[in-house]
Amino acid sequence: MTESAYKAGVSQVEVDVIVIGGGPAGLSAALNLGRSRASVVVVDAGRPRNAATLRSHGFLTRDGVPPLELRKLARTELAAYPSVSLLDRTVVTALLPTDSPNGMRFIAALKGPAGRTPPAVAARSVLIATGMRETLPEIPSLRAFYGMSLFSCAACDAWELQDRPLALIGETPDLAVRARLISRWTDRLTVFTNGADVVDTVEEAELAASGIIVERRGIDDLEGDRGAVSAVRLVDGSRVEVTGGFVRPQWQPALDFLSAFEADRDDDGALTVDRSGRTSVPGLYAAGDAASPGPQQLIVAAGQGARAAAVLVHDSVGVRTAH
Repeated sequence: MTESAYKAGVSQVEVDVIVIGGGPAGLSAALNLGRSRASVVVVDAGRPRNAATLRSHGFLTRDGVPPLELRKLARTELAAYPSVSLLDRTVVTALLPTDSPNGMRFIAALKGPAGRTPPAVAARSVLIATGMRETLPEIPSLRAFYGMSLFSCAACDAWELQDRPLALIGETPDLAVRARLISRWTDRLTVFTNGADVVDTVEEAELAASGIIVERRGIDDLEGDRGAVSAVRLVDGSRVEVTGGFVRPQWQPALDFLSAFEADRDDDGALTVDRSGRTSVPGLYAAGDAASPGPQQLIVAAGQGARAAAVLVHDSVGVRTAH
């Protein structure tokens, strides 16, 4: 199967695997599936969660590369494998079960750019790597600093902010845990709950013992220039000076298309998988942020995609690997 099938008015194409999602997990899976001579369609909506990030870190041989450049490099490598096709700016509107005599178990309905409807894709297996959607705290200027001086991943970006006065902004119950982690890189950290009751008095005392300040007042806005945050302005007009920091978004898995399947999920809605990427639905695999436990570093997501691809190939020929 080649992309020419989509241009020839074919109503349905059939492949070994549909990979839903074109981030590190999905592209890594597609690369390894292509090398295993599987026919693959990668469906990429083109809306990566890290689009606002200028540099990605912790990816061996690519530390500091822009995320979009990393995707470009991966796509260039995929072009060497004729059995792999990539559909850009295309979303899966529904994934449905099908019972075909030739082994097709899934069929994906698609929506392309400008409302175009590409042919449906049927497959023996599906690998979900759609990542997660994130909702940031409602602070007017937050997006102006996000990805430049405010980040969501300490393991990814704290090195560049070490020893500075930092903010941690969030409204979720794990804020104290995240504060203890970030304190590894700085001893000048202020936790802003933005008025949410998410840090209890015991946690506040523990944080205070480590020199971490908890600020419970609501946030009016952020101050700064050209992506560099300089202060958090509170609702009473007072200011706390910072030169960077972290935000705790609320994450939701991007799995609206999966309603026809009762795949097991964790408490956050991510797909529950075994250590090899198998979901509770036969033939359905998941990797990266869409799989429990959720958001991962890019290199971890890529590794999960590679492992799930290898296990998928083993399963397809009846060579069962361990859970």
